[in-house]
Amino acid sequence: MNKYLLYPGCSMDSSAKAYMESLNEILEPLNLHLEEIKDWNCCGATEYLGINLIPAYSLIARNLALAAKQMNPVNGTGGTRTVVAPCSACYLNLAKADYYMQERPTLGAKVNEALAAGGLEYKAGTLDVRHLIDVLVYDVGLDTIRSKVVRPLSGLKVVPYMGCMLPRPDYQHRWSDHEHPTELDDLLRALGADVIDYPLTTECCGGHMTQIGPETAFELIRRLVADADERGAQMMVTVCPMCQMNIDAYQNEANHFFGTNYHMPILFFTQLMGLAFGKEPGDLGIGVELVSARNALANIGVEVPVTQEPAAPRKKDEGLPMPRRWTKHEGRKEAVK
Repeated sequence: MNKYLLYPGCSMDSSAKAYMESLNEILEPLNLHLEEIKDWNCCGATEYLGINLIPAYSLIARNLALAAKQMNPVNGTGGTRTVVAPCSACYLNLAKADYYMQERPTLGAKVNEALAAGGLEYKAGTLDVRHLIDVLVYDVGLDTIRSKVVRPLSGLKVVPYMGCMLPRPDYQHRWSDHEHPTELDDLLRALGADVIDYPLTTECCGGHMTQIGPETAFELIRRLVADADERGAQMMVTVCPMCQMNIDAYQNEANHFFGTNYHMPILFFTQLMGLAFGKEPGDLGIGVELVSARNALANIGVEVPVTQEPAAPRKKDEGLPMPRRWTKHEGRKEAVK
């Protein structure tokens, strides 16, 4: 059995719950064991590193220290030095902290001084930080994945969207190419899907720009979706919770802003793995996405269950402020009732 330590990150239990559900469904067929790091904390996402460097790296490094302690055969279960992060932002932060604590000894010393307040320390380089798809492609192997396919995804036209945080800066030289990595393409082909060349595979989805500068975010989302649509894709497939959330949750807002009418579902690659392995869509979190994948999956004979009824109309004006719609030419409109 392939055994690894798991850093799940915050999104896997919230906005990317379907990612975790589908990951759990594919572990047994692939003989994978992921042991969650005990008492892990948020990695700080992307913002904290731009606010206060030492506390930000200390927050990240606490997870590395806990993982190193857990892998120790005396204090923990032992057996692995590899930490797997399914979230691209978490992967980047963990890898960045490990790298810069080695590269900049003064930074490493200050971070360990902070960790010492909690009875922890971390020797940079102790752990091997890897993304989930890296482990699946290079440890489990495409031949093994292909051998588990009982429901090939033939006829499902997909574009592979890696996002910008995974292949760069690539401290350990893991990826096939920094601009056009092929790992996700190769995995989807192993599942039988019809993979369409997608030059924008490593372009940014906007990150948290949806909260800071909506017009900029909407343009980034529109560009990604429009290119996928023009290439004949029925679905986008990603490895990143932030990318999935932005393209799924804000696609309708981008449509409203630009006067377009795109309907491009985006699922996690683990959800498609689960389908190809014969798992039921509902067990993989399929059906809860905002831009429904129902029609795309119907093309290959997969029926997506109805998971929830539309929310009832708001009866009173009182309550939390509602999102405001934007249009390209009219600017901000009234709150949506």
